[in-house]
Amino acid sequence: MGMKDQFQDKAEQLRQQAKERIGQERDERRERPSDPMREPRERGRRDQESDRERQEAEDRFAEDYDA
Repeated sequence: MGMKDQFQDKAEQLRQQAKERIGQERDERRERPSDPMREPRERGRRDQESDRERQEAEDRFAEDYDA
């Protein structure tokens, strides 16, 4: 087998790997939720919860020093 054949085989192998990766990425995209607004809503909810927890901690801190 000559060098040319080796390079052609390697190029074909790399093409096949690239096709497999593209197929896997497409499958992963299909598995994700189709609602694009879902993620921002969940993130917003988490932010509200952390804001509420922070405010409660600040309130407790203020009560401790008010007494």
